[in-house]
Amino acid sequence: MTAEETKTNVENALEEIRPFLQSDGGDILLISIEDTTVKVQLQGACVGCSVNQMTLKSGVEMTIKKHAPHIKEVINVA
Repeated sequence: MTAEETKTNVENALEEIRPFLQSDGGDILLISIEDTTVKVQLQGACVGCSVNQMTLKSGVEMTIKKHAPHIKEVINVA
């Protein structure tokens, strides 16, 4: 999979999960893709939310891995 295909797949995954985040007053922004790690930035209500790590791992990371199986980790950067 090329870097461009990976980026497209990750963006598609974020579009899939974005409505759920927005319904709670949050959002997500793709910062970078480095090898098998995706860096995102949770925004809005997600920033101070007590369950944002659970959302990141069980929601965002799982969805990204479904679209781009070679991705190993998703990290939230402030």
